[in-house]
Amino acid sequence: MSADDDLDASKAPLMDHLIELRRRLLWSLAALAVAFLIAFTQSQKIFDFLVQPLGQAFGPGTDHKLIYTKLYEAFFVNIKVSLFAAFCLAFPVIASQLWAFVAPGLYKREKRAFLPFMLATPVLFTMGAALAYYVVMPTAFRFFLSFQSGGGTSGVSQEALPAMGDYLALVMQFIIAFGVAFLLPVLLMLLERAGILTRAQLIAGRRYAIVGAFVIAAVLTPPDLWSQFALAIPLILLYEISIIAIWFTERKRAREAVQIPAAAE
Repeated sequence: MSADDDLDASKAPLMDHLIELRRRLLWSLAALAVAFLIAFTQSQKIFDFLVQPLGQAFGPGTDHKLIYTKLYEAFFVNIKVSLFAAFCLAFPVIASQLWAFVAPGLYKREKRAFLPFMLATPVLFTMGAALAYYVVMPTAFRFFLSFQSGGGTSGVSQEALPAMGDYLALVMQFIIAFGVAFLLPVLLMLLERAGILTRAQLIAGRRYAIVGAFVIAAVLTPPDLWSQFALAIPLILLYEISIIAIWFTERKRAREAVQIPAAAE
């Protein structure tokens, strides 16, 4: 077979993969579009749900409101809310399409090793988002609202009138930051599985991980100490949990390595 024939033969599998990738992307985009239409019809209810931590911070019986200073701001807030909710709704379909594209190229053992990470990702992200929504945001908002004043001797009052767009951006920053941060065990275990990191390296780098957790928290959260500690402490705990989980996986691989030669004999 000539070099040209070898090149033509290599093009065929590549084209098949590209066609398969396009098909999976189209299914993912279709799922995202359908989820967006559903979410847009319920966008006000979703936004009302996202506003509840602010209502808790204001306290019961108080007159509080969100304003918008641009005529189109409320409309684009609904669009952003719908896109955010649509991605959450369509994630199972997107993840299944990704798995369907990747799985045929994996061995059976690799599939068994990779599938738990796919299943753990939405669970850990939801746990992080729930921590942000139910615990961190109400406390942080109460802290921010504590700077309101009735005027005092100056006669100039300070009243919080949060804008819809700014509030949504802050809420999404909290939810995404905590959700992504909770994926740290998945990332570390994948790196260990790929041979890039070892448990000994993670143990040796513990002090740097603690500093890094506070740096990440300072970058991803608003500039109040409660929010930063509320993200940094779980990151440190998740780092330690990752080390323990890797220890269990190492023991499991060691047992399998002993059993395989025994079975071959």
